[in-house]
Amino acid sequence: MGPAEGSIAERLSALAELKNKGLIRHIGLSNVTPTQFTEGRKLTDIVCVQNLYNVAHRHDDAFIDDLAKKGVAYVPFFPLGGFTPLQAKELDAAAAEVKSSPMQVALAWLLHRSPNILLIPGTSSAEHLRENLKAAELHLPKKVVAELNAIAKAGAAAAHAH
Repeated sequence: MGPAEGSIAERLSALAELKNKGLIRHIGLSNVTPTQFTEGRKLTDIVCVQNLYNVAHRHDDAFIDDLAKKGVAYVPFFPLGGFTPLQAKELDAAAAEVKSSPMQVALAWLLHRSPNILLIPGTSSAEHLRENLKAAELHLPKKVVAELNAIAKAGAAAAHAH
C-alpha cells in the first residue's frame, strides 16, 4: 500500500504535456516517495501529494513538513484507517477527554498536524458527514496531541519487537 521507488518520469511526462496544452489545470501525485516528488517537480508543477497517513501511520511526517514549506498540499488517504478503522486506547482516551468520537479526534489531529493537510474522509451518510465536519471545530489540548502522537511510536515499537 505504500509507494514503490522508481522513476515516474515517463507517466508524468504524458500528464505534463496535457497540462502544457491546457487540457489539465493541476497535477497531483499519489503514493509517491519524496524522491519521486522531487523528480516530478522538475517536470511540472505539482500541487498536491496523496499518500497513506493517519495518527497511527506516520511514515510521511518529514515529507509533510517539507511539502508545507514548498506550499504543496498533502491529502492523507485512509485518514481514519481505511478498511480497518483506527483503534487505540490513546484515541479512545483523547475522545473521552474532548467529548467527541475517536474518528472526530483522528480527523482533528490531522488538521492540527499541518496547515497543508487537506482531508477527504469517506462517508456513507449525511449524518456521518456532519460528524466528520465537527472535527474541524475541535480544539485538541497539547497534552492530547502528545498522547495521540504516541500512538505511532507505540505501533513502531511493537512492529520492531516482532
